[in-house]
Amino acid sequence: DGNPKESSPFINSTDLEKGKEYDGKNMALFEEEMDTSPMVSSLLSGLANYTNLPQGSREHEEAENNEGAKKKPVKAPRMGTFMGVYLPCLQNIFGVILFLRLTWVVGIAGILESFCMVLLCCSCTMLTAISMSAIATNGVVPAGGSYYMISRSLGPEFGGAVGLCFYLGTTFAGAMYILGTIEILLAYIFPPMAIFKAEDASGEAAAMLNNMRVYGTCVLTCMATVVFVGVKYVNKFALVFLGCVILSILAIYAGVIKSAIDPPSFPICLLGNRTLSRHGIDVCAKIVQVGNESMGSQLWELFCSSRLLNASCDEYFTQNNVTEVEGIPGAASGLIQENLWSTYLPKGVIIEKAGMTSVPPSDPTINLDQPYVFSDMTSYFTLLVGIYFPSVTGIMAGSNRSGDLRDAQKSIPTGTILAIATTSAVWSKACPSGRVTVADGASPLRLPTPEGRKNNASFLDAPTDISSVILFGACIEGVVLRDKFGEAVNGNLVVGTLAWPSPWVIVFGSFFSTCGAGLQSLTGAPRLLQAISRDGIVPFLRVFGHGKANGEPTWALLLTACICEIGILIASLDEVAPILSMFFLMCYMFVNLACAVQTLLRTPNWRPRFRYYHWTLSFLGMSLCLALMFICSWYYALVAMLIAGLIYKYIEYRGAEKEWGDGIRGLSLSAARYALLRLEEGPPHTKNWRPQLLVLVRVDQDQNVVHPQLLSFTNQMKAGKGLTIVGSVLEGTFLDNHPQVQRAEESIRRQMEAEKVKGFCHVVTSSNVRDGMSHLIQASGLGGLQHNAVLVGWPRNWRSKEDHQTWRNFIELVRETTAGHMALLVAKNVAMFPANSERFSEGHIDVWWIVHDGGMLMLLPFLLRQHKVWRKCKMRIFTVAQMDDNSIQMKKDLTTFLYHLRITAEVEVVEMHESDISAYTYEKTLVMEQRSQILKQMHLTKTERERE
Repeated sequence: DGNPKESSPFINSTDLEKGKEYDGKNMALFEEEMDTSPMVSSLLSGLANYTNLPQGSREHEEAENNEGAKKKPVKAPRMGTFMGVYLPCLQNIFGVILFLRLTWVVGIAGILESFCMVLLCCSCTMLTAISMSAIATNGVVPAGGSYYMISRSLGPEFGGAVGLCFYLGTTFAGAMYILGTIEILLAYIFPPMAIFKAEDASGEAAAMLNNMRVYGTCVLTCMATVVFVGVKYVNKFALVFLGCVILSILAIYAGVIKSAIDPPSFPICLLGNRTLSRHGIDVCAKIVQVGNESMGSQLWELFCSSRLLNASCDEYFTQNNVTEVEGIPGAASGLIQENLWSTYLPKGVIIEKAGMTSVPPSDPTINLDQPYVFSDMTSYFTLLVGIYFPSVTGIMAGSNRSGDLRDAQKSIPTGTILAIATTSAVWSKACPSGRVTVADGASPLRLPTPEGRKNNASFLDAPTDISSVILFGACIEGVVLRDKFGEAVNGNLVVGTLAWPSPWVIVFGSFFSTCGAGLQSLTGAPRLLQAISRDGIVPFLRVFGHGKANGEPTWALLLTACICEIGILIASLDEVAPILSMFFLMCYMFVNLACAVQTLLRTPNWRPRFRYYHWTLSFLGMSLCLALMFICSWYYALVAMLIAGLIYKYIEYRGAEKEWGDGIRGLSLSAARYALLRLEEGPPHTKNWRPQLLVLVRVDQDQNVVHPQLLSFTNQMKAGKGLTIVGSVLEGTFLDNHPQVQRAEESIRRQMEAEKVKGFCHVVTSSNVRDGMSHLIQASGLGGLQHNAVLVGWPRNWRSKEDHQTWRNFIELVRETTAGHMALLVAKNVAMFPANSERFSEGHIDVWWIVHDGGMLMLLPFLLRQHKVWRKCKMRIFTVAQMDDNSIQMKKDLTTFLYHLRITAEVEVVEMHESDISAYTYEKTLVMEQRSQILKQMHLTKTERERE
């Protein structure tokens, strides 16, 4: 149009071509309006997404460049608190355990122990949610959720170990939900779908497991395909699934209310006190009228040779009567007292009704082909805890999908705590549902009288915080509660028998609920693995960090489906559930530990927006998690800890170096400070003495170590124990030589790492080498952690008149170490010293003993022989004697001395003429009074001293 245009309306824009890109456009209010963000919006976006963690998991992959053209990144759908956290938590909590196993748990454990179990598990998850909320609001939480929080709080080793264990737990949780889906389908919706049929009662369990494997694999394939298509489709399904769950819960409420007014009709058949399966039984009676003729019923035919009244029958069947009682007496029936106590059963026993009289058979052998309801597994309290705990593990479902949240810092605590509050309200006002295993008759209790039942109805007025367990115990007959698969009520789902208007509401509601929970697990687990892979702390997992253009973890989903198939092949929901409990409890334990550590350290960066936390709550939650791990299964707990420990050591050994400012490093600093202050309280005891070395090395013009063998010798003598400081001196001023100092320190650290020397590096600059060495000797170390020995190479060219400064520096070094009461170790011909890779198959370490050295000459070869280079060498001690001395007695005395020092060595006494021994040597090594004094200090007997 001929009018000049402003090249760029943005701050500090000097690129003309970039400015022309915005010609004809208004200033962008949103980043998506332009292909490239303007500088102001980039600045604000960076501030909004600021994280104090230098390395994090990116939420989505950027689109790849195509022939140099810029593509707009494809973004995955972003979710809020309700869709992203609240619904996934609800669907995982209201899952397979609620509908399939909770009623069984109440029947086996009784009302009191079930309440303790529920309270213990819910307290653990609530305390963990509080700790998780504090960590989540202390910074931006991108993809990875619980792994991200643990790794950034406790370090990459802990984060990787616990993150992978939690990933395995979440993956197996998907398998558990799928197994629950198949169990509902084959046992309650359409039993004829079973492919494998059992020929007799003993083969029913194996046939059911094979059916679970086949159909479970098919369902897993379908769910993985749905998740692969996109997370938005999972969210659409989630709302439908949650609606089914809510309808199911409301149906249970309605059924409880209706049972108090008009109990539903679900009669159960008892033979004596034994519960009968209603499969194949039309009438609960022995004899039926067919026309004008009396003949045996279908029940008669199952226990007798024929339907004729004169047929031979089972002894127990003949001696006991058949009774029909209501399986759902209702809330006003007074069943609470009967279901109050536990009834743990061994495997293969018949479920019996307490208080019913029966005549026992003469032969106690049980025929599994008879139509009784049997317990399918041995039950005990700790097993029930392990099976029940997965029902409260949905609290991490939202945090695992943090990469798909608009504001994870806000959504995770809000959605998680609201979900726990909602489910707690349901648990505290709804009846518990069937759990894994069946129980059999325990100690018989007498049936309450009608008056007693009327009085027991007052229990219904108890506070609602304990009614979660009471309602099922008050509404459903005990033998029905202990019937895991509802065989006594015509194969109906036990909790469905209580529902109104129809049991099918619960059946279909539980079916869709478990489907939804399985989809949520298959959605969250791959994202957790993707976050771990993108961090690069486990090298062989990096391939699983890649995915589609919008960030969907394709390869991680494939691995998740393969691992989930392992759980499907196990095929038993009751065996998979305790495994999940271990991994979830370990993750929760470290979440609480992370919050407690950060709170106690009071680091300046610990500023969570969530204020309702305290370190005592976190510590209590951590203790509860650890206790529950060993309560559920002590051997599973040890195996889970071993797996986490192996992953920890692998990451520590092979993982990428990460510095996230984690709490473990802060804890190490606090512990180091405490230890240093303790060292200041007094001088070290003789028993704790060991050489704490200051190793003085030279570097060349390229800042490389001249004699690396000196570091090899240091490693062989120290073996990673005690203090080692490697120092060097550069001539000049610090201002001019600071880059050279950094390069020298880096070079020395690399050499220390190559020689496996564990210690510190310190390079100083000084106007001359002599003053620099003096500074190192005086200032190295910190507090009580000071060096007591100096290791240095023999001065080069010390005989040369032109290089007189070298031996002068060495003499000053000797004087200063003497003044500082330090030992001086001088390595001569250091270039000929063995490397760490060498091995001496034979040889000797010779020591020429000097009395006044305090025993250090004896200690050094002992330390060297601890290293694999010198391990096969023998130690020889030489001492000098005059011709007039008793050399035989001196050898015995020295051997005794070494014996008390617990050092094995050969002793040699070298006799020399007096003219060959210098005055100094004679004064310092051969004075018999000094040797006698040493022997006295060894507390030798008087006779041994008189030999002197």
